[in-house]
Amino acid sequence: MRTHTHFHLLFGQLAALLLSLALVPATVSAAPTANITKRAPTWGFPYGSTKIRGVNLGGWLVLEPWITPSLFDGTDGRIVDEYTFCQYQDYNTAHSKLVNHWNTWITYNDFVNIKNAGLNHVRLPIGYWAWDVSRGEPYHQGQLSYLTSAIGWARQVGLKVIIDLHGAPGSQNGYDNSGQKMSYPTWHTSSDNIARTNAIIKTLASWYSSQTDTVVGIAPLNEPAGYYGSDVMNVVRQYWYDSYGNIRYPYGNSQQGALLEVIHDAFQPLDYWNGFETTGFDGVMMDTHYYGVFSQGEVSRSWDQQVQAACARGPQLQSFDLWTVVGEWSLAFTDCAKYLNGRGIGARYDGSYPGSSYVGTCSYFTGSGSTFGNDYKGFLRRFWEAQVTSFERGGGWIFWTWKAENADEWSYSAGLNYGWIPQDPTQRIYGNVCNY
Repeated sequence: MRTHTHFHLLFGQLAALLLSLALVPATVSAAPTANITKRAPTWGFPYGSTKIRGVNLGGWLVLEPWITPSLFDGTDGRIVDEYTFCQYQDYNTAHSKLVNHWNTWITYNDFVNIKNAGLNHVRLPIGYWAWDVSRGEPYHQGQLSYLTSAIGWARQVGLKVIIDLHGAPGSQNGYDNSGQKMSYPTWHTSSDNIARTNAIIKTLASWYSSQTDTVVGIAPLNEPAGYYGSDVMNVVRQYWYDSYGNIRYPYGNSQQGALLEVIHDAFQPLDYWNGFETTGFDGVMMDTHYYGVFSQGEVSRSWDQQVQAACARGPQLQSFDLWTVVGEWSLAFTDCAKYLNGRGIGARYDGSYPGSSYVGTCSYFTGSGSTFGNDYKGFLRRFWEAQVTSFERGGGWIFWTWKAENADEWSYSAGLNYGWIPQDPTQRIYGNVCNY
C-alpha cells in the first residue's frame, strides 16, 4: 500500500506540472475555438476532413500465437506468449526464430501492397522490451531496427504511421498480446512499471517529433484492462495525462510538437470519456476497438445481427467529442481461429472454450479463404462494408490485421486476395448497408 500511495502522490505532482506546461499556450486567446486553431500545429494528416483507412502490422514486432501459430507449435507447452517464447527455449534457438520472423513477416513489399489497396495508415505494435529489459526480463531485443525500416518504407510509399506501445512492464491487460500472459495485470500496481513506460514514450516522442511527415501519432498504451475497475482506471487516466505532456510537448518546455496522443478507451463506453482531454488540449485521438467474438452472446449472433451490431456503433462514433478511430476490428464472427483465445485454449463458438456452449462447427469459418463457401464470402464482404461505413461516421478505421498464417477472416491481405475486401476501400456493392 505504501508504494501505491507514493505512486499516486508522485504522479499527481507530475501531472500537475505537465498540465501547467500544457496549459501555458492556452492564454494566447480567450476564445476556445480560436485558441485551439491558433496553437495547433499542422498535423501530419488532415484528421477531421479525411478518413483514416488503415491496417495493423500485428504479430510482427510483438508475437501473438494465433497470428503465427507455426512459431509456437511443437515447442514446450509452457510457451504461450513472447515472454515464455524467450524464457523456455535455448537462447540461440529462440533468437534465430525471432530474427527470421522479423526479416520475413513484414517487408517493403507489404507497404507497397498496403498503399496500393487504397489505405493511408499503418498502426505498428511494439513492446516495451524493445527498449528496456533492465529488470531481467527474458525478452530478446533487436526490434528497433525494424521499426526504423518500417518508418522508412512508409515514407517511401506515402503511408502514415501510428506507433503503438502494445505491451508494458507487468502487462496492462494480462493478454498474450501484451507480451506476457497473466491471470491479472500488474502494470498499474507499480510506480516502477509506470515510470519505465513513461520513459519509453518520452524516447519515442523525442525520436519522431521531427518526422511527423510519416509518424503522425503515438499510442502510449494498447488496451489497458479498465474493466477491472477504479484501481486500473485511476492509473490509466493519470497515465493519459502524463502521456499528453510527454507526446505533445516533446521538448520538455511549452513548445508543442505535431504528434498526436492516441489514447485507448480502456474498454469503457465512449460516454465515460466525455470531456476528457478536450478543453485546453489538442492533438488527442480516441482509439476504440470493436470485436464481436469475445463473449458467448456475441458468437451466438446471426450474420444479420453481427451487421446490425456493427452499424449501431456509427452514431456513437459520430457524436463523440474527440477525433475517434476504430483502431482494431476484423471480419471474424466466431472465435474459431487457432490459439485466438490463447495457446491450447478452445473456442466459444464450438463449445471447446471452458464454460462455453456450442453454437456451431468451426470447420467452415476459419483457416484458408480457399475453403470458404460463397455464402460466407458474401457475408464477409457485407460485414466489411457495414463496419467501414459505421466506423467512417467517426474518424475512420485500422483493420486487425494485415496478415495471419491460418486465419484469413482476420487478414486484410487475404481479403484482398480472395475478393471480399475491395481494392478500393470506398467501393460498395451492398448499397447503404447500415441505412444511415
